[in-house]
Amino acid sequence: MSESYERERQNNARLSELSAKVSALRGITVDIYDQAAHQEPINQISETYSSMGTQLKGSASRLGRMAASGNKVAVLKLSAIIIGVFLIFWYLCKFLFGF
Repeated sequence: MSESYERERQNNARLSELSAKVSALRGITVDIYDQAAHQEPINQISETYSSMGTQLKGSASRLGRMAASGNKVAVLKLSAIIIGVFLIFWYLCKFLFGF
């Protein structure tokens, strides 16, 4: 009889361990779900930047075609844009990194 009580006690201990593991697994699953929910805004921002990059490429190619056609105004616009972008990056680096 004492052997059956011992086995019952062992079964109860293992059942408690298993219950704790299942509870921990449930907590991890909820954490993973929460992390996935937080990733959606990041994905939307990434798509927005990708779209902006595509639009910027299209604008640059149109400006390049205008400059290739020999239009002096287009060449001046292209030069101004290149100088403006350079100045913006320079000021940002100076501001952020203290150069």
